[in-house]
Amino acid sequence: MLYLARIVKDQRILVAGVCRYITGFVYLAGVNLALTTVAASLCVVFAPTAAGPGIPEIKAYLNGVDTPNMFGASTLVVKIIGSIGSVSAGLDLGKEGPLVHIGACFASLLGQGGSENYRLRWKWLRYFKNDRDRRDLITCGASSGVCAAFRSPVGGVLFALEEVATWWRSALLWRTFFSTAVVVVVLRGFIEYCNSGRCGLFGRGGLILFDVSDVTVTYHVNDLLLVALVGVLGGLLGSLYNYVLHKVLRLYSLINERGRMAKLLLSLAVSLFTSVCLYCLPFLAPCTPCDPSSETICPTPEGSGNFKQFNCPSGYYNDLASLLYATNDDAVRNIFSTSTPNEFRSISLLIFFALYCVLGLVTFGIAVPSGLFLPIILMGSAYGRLLALALRSFIHIDQGLYAVLGAAALMSGSMRMTVSLCVIFLELTNNLLLLPITMFVLLIAKTVGDSFNPSIYEIILELKGLPFLEASPEPWMRNLTVGELAAAKPRIVSLQGIERVARVVDVLKHTSHNSFPVVDQGAPSSPGGTTELHGLVLRSHLVAVLSKKWFLKERRRTAEWEVRAAFTSVDLAEKGQKVEYVNLTEEEMDMYVDLHPFTNTTPYTVVESMSVAKAVVLFRQVGLRHLLVIPQYQGAGISPVVGILTRQDLRAHNILGAFPHPANKRRRGQKQER
Repeated sequence: MLYLARIVKDQRILVAGVCRYITGFVYLAGVNLALTTVAASLCVVFAPTAAGPGIPEIKAYLNGVDTPNMFGASTLVVKIIGSIGSVSAGLDLGKEGPLVHIGACFASLLGQGGSENYRLRWKWLRYFKNDRDRRDLITCGASSGVCAAFRSPVGGVLFALEEVATWWRSALLWRTFFSTAVVVVVLRGFIEYCNSGRCGLFGRGGLILFDVSDVTVTYHVNDLLLVALVGVLGGLLGSLYNYVLHKVLRLYSLINERGRMAKLLLSLAVSLFTSVCLYCLPFLAPCTPCDPSSETICPTPEGSGNFKQFNCPSGYYNDLASLLYATNDDAVRNIFSTSTPNEFRSISLLIFFALYCVLGLVTFGIAVPSGLFLPIILMGSAYGRLLALALRSFIHIDQGLYAVLGAAALMSGSMRMTVSLCVIFLELTNNLLLLPITMFVLLIAKTVGDSFNPSIYEIILELKGLPFLEASPEPWMRNLTVGELAAAKPRIVSLQGIERVARVVDVLKHTSHNSFPVVDQGAPSSPGGTTELHGLVLRSHLVAVLSKKWFLKERRRTAEWEVRAAFTSVDLAEKGQKVEYVNLTEEEMDMYVDLHPFTNTTPYTVVESMSVAKAVVLFRQVGLRHLLVIPQYQGAGISPVVGILTRQDLRAHNILGAFPHPANKRRRGQKQER
């Protein structure tokens, strides 16, 4: 009887333990699913542009590509709330990318005076309504976001210079530096205020996030070889990560095409998979006895700390649970910790690295705000520390520093940044002695990664179809002329200097072009039939003229005072108006409009014999939206405009679609001459 009673008691204890574990999992998965639902629903319903990091879109905008509602008020609100929800849900993503996007949204809204529907009309705001100043403000906002994320002011400036900005000048340098300086001062003030205990957990950390300044770095020949190995592995793993992520994002794009519900279900499935992995995998790690000589309390009783007890007895901790159940920042601090050679087991680091690789691949691309910085830092630090553990008998540098080098190498191998990453890591770790080997690792990782595939942001730009122009044209573009490129396009649509209203409306309704050439008949003394190019008129200006109904009953040129009395610079700066909303009578359609006052008479033009390679360099460096191609010879019966080239026409992929073998063109011509 006693034996049976003992069996029944053991079974009850077992059932109670199983129920306790199941209850814990249901609680964890339920909270994560609820937070993911909030973040994904906001992105799917209200602001789809808030999903993802936002850095590729910022990079494209600063290159000249405008994504609708990318910096709107709804995107900003959803980005803030969605980032809080997605990070709190335990998903493998970071807040750094969204913070960059949030900074850019704030800068754009401040420059415009608010959103489209609720906008301030102060006169001084008109100075920021031109494209150049708006680009500068968004660049300052992006650098401020990096500074706020990593508390790295100089790194934020260099990030804007190296990664996002296409056009850089000295004035923009000090503007971004001023912006990041303000961010640091504000951060310092809040940290000092919160250090008194008034903010709970929010005030902890200081400006140095992952301080490893207590370690003296000494170099040996063996360490340089192993550091080079860290860089090579970072480049290989980074390029492999980009390749697999490219395939995953293509699959996700097919799923997302099925509608909003498919996007939401995909996000919830990833959240559930993440919860299962986070809850179950720590059971695979053995318990580690606490070091009695350590000054840190072990196991850690609070929610944050280095040593999580999890399922271990008193006096022991679970090293894998200490990484998985900590915040991302605490997890990085744990792996970066120095003078702790036995704190983490190799099997735990291996499981952590493999898990974050898988979670990073399946999480990025779902409909929630997400960043790539911190997940890649976690993966890189894990493999760096794992390599140091495997080769501990050959190294003379602390394992925590190898974790720092691994994180830098993997980020450089995936994102292909060097200068800004180097400064960011120096400001993160507060150890200037790491500078030489950090530079060494970053250069090796970038070189190895570039030999396999482009950076992760370039891959995302390609998948989103954003026409980003690279700094260097393809070599075969020297074999093509802009005249040949313009000839492959549909016939150009032009307007007369004094045009009928009906013709303007018809052109606007049946074309989607953003600008139109304006041509005039030549002087009476010129040969018959000769036309002259007057300039380029924008679509928004034509719609503004139609909205104001500034028409003429007879064909004549207007005086300057007439235009100034009817239009202001604010009227012509307004964008987003559509010709479909303009109601005109038949009498008004028969009137005329003088386009001369609204025409840019000095557009950038190139002769049709110029090579496409030169045109690409000119287009990108000057920051053009349109490039007029004019004939090499003028005369009667010859149109003054051969065509208009846009960035879509100058992209290598689109050119190869019209000219499949441009590289062989010159060779064929040489053979024919022989």
